[in-house]
Amino acid sequence: MFKNSKVRVRFAPSPTGFLHIGSLRTVLLDYLFSKKEKGDFILRIEDTDQERFTEGAIESLLKTLKTFKIKFDEGPFYQSKRLDIYNKHAEQLLKEEKAYYCFCTKERLEKMREEQIANKQAPMYDQHCRNLDKKTNEENLKNKAPYTIRMKVPAGETIKFHDLLHGEIEFKTDLIDDQILIKSDGFPTYHFAVVIDDHLMKISHAMRGEEWISSTPKHLLLYKYLNWKPPIFIHLSLMLNKNGGKLSKRKGDVAVESFLENGYLPEALINFIGLTILSVKDKEKEILSLNDLIKMFNWNKVHKNPAILDIDKLDWINSQYIKQIPIKELTKLCLPYLPKDSDLNEKTIEKIIKLEQPRMNKLSDIGESSDFFFKELDYNKDLLTWPPALRGQRPGEKDAPKEKTLESLNKTYSILCDVKDGSFGAEKLKQILMPEAEKFINSEGKIDRGQLLWPMRVALSGKEKSPGPFEIAEILGKTETLKRIQKAINRLK
Repeated sequence: MFKNSKVRVRFAPSPTGFLHIGSLRTVLLDYLFSKKEKGDFILRIEDTDQERFTEGAIESLLKTLKTFKIKFDEGPFYQSKRLDIYNKHAEQLLKEEKAYYCFCTKERLEKMREEQIANKQAPMYDQHCRNLDKKTNEENLKNKAPYTIRMKVPAGETIKFHDLLHGEIEFKTDLIDDQILIKSDGFPTYHFAVVIDDHLMKISHAMRGEEWISSTPKHLLLYKYLNWKPPIFIHLSLMLNKNGGKLSKRKGDVAVESFLENGYLPEALINFIGLTILSVKDKEKEILSLNDLIKMFNWNKVHKNPAILDIDKLDWINSQYIKQIPIKELTKLCLPYLPKDSDLNEKTIEKIIKLEQPRMNKLSDIGESSDFFFKELDYNKDLLTWPPALRGQRPGEKDAPKEKTLESLNKTYSILCDVKDGSFGAEKLKQILMPEAEKFINSEGKIDRGQLLWPMRVALSGKEKSPGPFEIAEILGKTETLKRIQKAINRLK
């Protein structure tokens, strides 16, 4: 599709905090496209906003990207180390009268905006300093008056450009502000630096979120003023929450690091984000590796509509990856979410992980789902009975009597006492207890295994939902199993 020149793309984050899940989507789009076209992928750190710079953000960013095995061909390049380059081009625009010094104070600008808003006008710079004479400019500079450098935006023109996803777009220059190019602290604005860097780094395709569409005319004017050819623009649709609203800006809701900390696998996150970029018709083939995504990449498959951060879908994808992880490896991954002071041996913990593996959506689930293996249980009396009073009653049945529950628990205890320690495995326990469970009949005259199995399972786990009682008993061992059943019996007496 792009055979005339080599594809060169960049990911250019600002180190102002955590890596946003939306930014991961942008970096993945860059990566997929560059690898598909055998192009270059460049990392550029846009660290010119000194007021919002966050200590440690760059290190965190690089570490996070490494976690996803996303490799860059060039970089990282730091804009803060390229100030001479930006100043050189700013001087050129001043000399050619395509830019001008602005000496307006912060107070004047704030008052101007307040008046514009009060008059229901769009806040824009009023060009107060645009036509200052040469003498005034020289005196202000001599007196070291604080200044910014602004771009001169022509009046009465229309700027048109083609977006690879959105098609033809146009803007009236009368609605475009005289953009600041160099701030009062000497650092360039994003709008100025991005144009210069993209040109000098020979970026062929500039990819970013669609919130930057309105800024593109400013950039195109700069390309024109500097006599440069602009790149192809691609503005990726936004990522929204499940209700179609904007994503929360709270770290835990949108930070990629938080997703990783909560037990989402890098491969699963890449898979999920990839599906928010590319359309996959065959729903049975939604589990896709990074290489799979590269192979299937095509601009015709890129979603034009906003993406949805569907946590349920992410959970499902993550669970599919968890199911494929070998137990020893999965155990290592789960250890941070398990009690640190546990006296359970490695083999027992592996058994717990294997038991819980089919039910896990994310690694952090193991902490809550398996906690009963690591602590003393405090039973809910109602939960022990069958049918559980907390879940309502079956038609035609009165409150579940504790006598029936005590009967079943005592029977279970008696049977298990006779099982030899060496035979205390899930299959053996099933062979022994299932025939006994089938002897219980409900009020409708039907076999009701739950009368035996439910109290046993709750006695062992303390939970309404858990793995089967036989599997739990095998891991707990005979002594602990009998201890817990006896405790449940005492609780009901």
